[in-house]
Amino acid sequence: MECPKCRGAMESINLKDIEFDRCTVCRGLWFDLLEQEDLKKLAGSAAIDTGEAAVGKNYNQVDDYDCPKCQTKMLKMIDLKQRHIWYESCSRCYGVYFDAGEFKDFKEETILDRFKSIAPKKRS
Repeated sequence: MECPKCRGAMESINLKDIEFDRCTVCRGLWFDLLEQEDLKKLAGSAAIDTGEAAVGKNYNQVDDYDCPKCQTKMLKMIDLKQRHIWYESCSRCYGVYFDAGEFKDFKEETILDRFKSIAPKKRS
């Protein structure tokens, strides 16, 4: 499988019987249907996000990307609880892609996140 952002190779990782994919270059994460929600509940799962958030933010400039599973154009999404988290989703297979650093942020919702969600930045 190829990373939808940097086109690097994706490697399969298994954590407590949940299999997901991580880019070997930019360290972005691919989750099949609801895997990110299952991993969010696991203690210590933030460690799967091994990339640098600054590198991940650079890939927000990439505007045209296809699903690595079914090659459907992916949609830009905003997490409803933490509106500063921008990720990509496939409308066909329902997989999601988080840039490096986004899963750690997604996993740890704070009081500050609640304030940030009141006035989020506009996603282009």
